[in-house]
Amino acid sequence: MNFIDFKLDARLERAIEAAEYATPTPIQASTIPLGLAGRDIIGTAQTGTGKTAAFVLPMLHRLLQQPARWGKTRALILTPTRELAEQIHSMIQQLGKWTSIRSATIYGGVGMLPQERALRTGVEVLVACPGRLLDHLGRGTAKLDGIDLLVVDEADRMLDMGFLPAVRRILSQLPRERQTMLFSATFAPELETLAAQTLRNPERVNVSLGAPPKTVAHALYPVPQHLKTPLLLQLLRETDARSILIFTRTKHRANRVAEQIERANYSTSVLHSNKSQNQRQLALDGFRSGKFQILVATDIAARGLDIATVSHVINYDIPDTADAYIHRIGRTGRAERDGDALTLVAAEDAPIVRDIERALKQPITRRKLADFDYNAPAPPNAPASMRAPYMPQRVNEQHPSRGRYAAQGASNPRNAAGRRPTLPQGAPRPRQQPKVSGR
Repeated sequence: MNFIDFKLDARLERAIEAAEYATPTPIQASTIPLGLAGRDIIGTAQTGTGKTAAFVLPMLHRLLQQPARWGKTRALILTPTRELAEQIHSMIQQLGKWTSIRSATIYGGVGMLPQERALRTGVEVLVACPGRLLDHLGRGTAKLDGIDLLVVDEADRMLDMGFLPAVRRILSQLPRERQTMLFSATFAPELETLAAQTLRNPERVNVSLGAPPKTVAHALYPVPQHLKTPLLLQLLRETDARSILIFTRTKHRANRVAEQIERANYSTSVLHSNKSQNQRQLALDGFRSGKFQILVATDIAARGLDIATVSHVINYDIPDTADAYIHRIGRTGRAERDGDALTLVAAEDAPIVRDIERALKQPITRRKLADFDYNAPAPPNAPASMRAPYMPQRVNEQHPSRGRYAAQGASNPRNAAGRRPTLPQGAPRPRQQPKVSGR
């Protein structure tokens, strides 16, 4: 199947060709025909499956086939985070660049006046986070009586972040006659109830993320909790990677780890929900352009962060689930580039390590750094859990260590296989487009 088989508007086909999209992904092949037919859809799809284009293309096509209604917002996309809203908005700009369809983003953390001006000028597509959209509805600056098409993206994260009541309030203000698409990586009972109450005879599309790309090499570094930061700093010293994404479990830890890395003379930025929108955008733009070598983030960045040149993902804290691990490490190994996913693990992380290995359908190499003191004591005021003795872990001989920071005595199969030991510096990406588009 090719995109031309969908018989999309010629202006969209031109944008698809310009974007060099070739074959539709499974979620696109399943969802686009249903969307074009006006069917309600329940999509089970993870990040990295091409989901955004799967709903943006039929949405734009349907808008182009209907008479324009000046001043009326005709399509609403609800999303849990600012970053995802901007990613979707960017996709609308890219695929709608040869149309006159106007779109805008609405989210908190920035002033309301620019958003009000955008709404007053008239936008046909609104990409919004629930809380800020409710603010505009309360002030009368947003009107939803003209909505023909609704997309609820990453509904599972909406649920996790406590947005479900806000989503219900928004849905109550929409016309009953509309097309609805609801996407989620998982479907808790609350989401099944929401779908049953919101959608009409929906078609179900189920596409799993599948295995991570083969361009990603995985490794575990067993280490006591109190030695994580020293081990991380030695890892950074022993690699020449130039674009590293580090995940922590909490915002406080992200700040602390970033401060310690900066003291070691690495250009570093931080991304988490306590940062203002301007700070978050500066962090992302600086990381994309190469101004910052390292971005330390919580899971807010795991979905929707699209930077092709990330060479390493380092899990300072192991994620809570195997799915979350797949989301995190999906930020590297993109565009056929080699990538590394490195995870620091303590003894109590063994259960989730087993879950991740089952998801990958392979054991993960355990590595031990040479010249690192694994027996260094914890500070006297450290919690008891951080003073536990280090327990050596096995090294899987079937998957030897890779890269300059290899385990003691390990060979370098990446070089043996002809892969480059140094990871390329990608070309800087253009800075983000304005929030309102209309071409």
